[in-house]
Amino acid sequence: MALDTIWYTRCPVPTPLGIAVQEGWLAREFALDGIALKSLQDNVEAEVRESHFDHHLAHSFRQGGNIPAIWARAKGRDTRVIGLSWTDEFQGIIALPGSGIRAPRDLAGRRLGLTRHAVSIDFKRAAALKAFETALALEGLGLQRVELVDVKDAVREATPDSAAVAAPNPFGGAGRHHYESEVAALLRGDVDAIFVKGVLGTQVLHMLAAQLVIDLGIHPDPLVRNGNGTPRTLTVDASFIEQRPDLVTRFLGQVVAAGHWAAAHPREAVAYIGRETDASSEWVRYGYGASVHQRLQTSLDDSAIAGLKAFKDFLLRHGFLAADFSVDDWIDPAPLAALARLHPRTGT
Repeated sequence: MALDTIWYTRCPVPTPLGIAVQEGWLAREFALDGIALKSLQDNVEAEVRESHFDHHLAHSFRQGGNIPAIWARAKGRDTRVIGLSWTDEFQGIIALPGSGIRAPRDLAGRRLGLTRHAVSIDFKRAAALKAFETALALEGLGLQRVELVDVKDAVREATPDSAAVAAPNPFGGAGRHHYESEVAALLRGDVDAIFVKGVLGTQVLHMLAAQLVIDLGIHPDPLVRNGNGTPRTLTVDASFIEQRPDLVTRFLGQVVAAGHWAAAHPREAVAYIGRETDASSEWVRYGYGASVHQRLQTSLDDSAIAGLKAFKDFLLRHGFLAADFSVDDWIDPAPLAALARLHPRTGT
């Protein structure tokens, strides 16, 4: 099958795909084949960019938060997971000083903020709900013990004619969503606690001098740390694997190599992540840990698969998915196995 374009997309978070792109490895890998590598982030057409969520573009790869990937598969999109990465991050539930909320048990009877955004899959709302449910469960409590409050979209109210600005931007950059709505609701007294994560979350925590109720991202149990970014999925349309498994394996090889490179080049890797997240190296290490450069491996680790299954079940239970599906059937280990045969010393 002749092919002239491969599409890719990643979230503005630590991913080995992001490093491979910035290093120029992917472009060089396919240059002699006459195949162009095109980024959804660089495309101005809304329909093309929507593939970041629904993965409708043929010959495309996506590495990022698992919520859109799970949602697209549940809607019937024929994709396959060919790799998982698990990069722990700050996952904080925060309250204002003086609120009396110092631990998850103090959330009982309180108002917890959940934003609503006019996007295909409201990944921010789902991530926050998962954090609230998990934190309460650690104290033997359920969501019925708190009041879940829909938070008005502060950006949409300010610019009602601009849905693109109001919605969370998965690509970062201009119009990027910085938890404005949640922070505004907290400061107005409309809610008692909110969820924030990653670099932006740590910045909000310090900007407000807020009380950190819990950081789920440092809990010893990986299923407690399980969230939109833990694990992150690397998906590809199934037809691409069927038609050109060689190209899929080569693309995966560059992503895997980027993870190994990052582990051996901590300073450069953190700098690259800073460009992806629009943050300094200090904030990157604060939001994702001092060993973030060692947490960019792409594999199909059993614990990561368990986390993916747990998060799919959570999304289904709370009505975020159109239908159930088998995660085991969604995973295709063949490209990673092919890569291991080609490069047995990489440890993939």
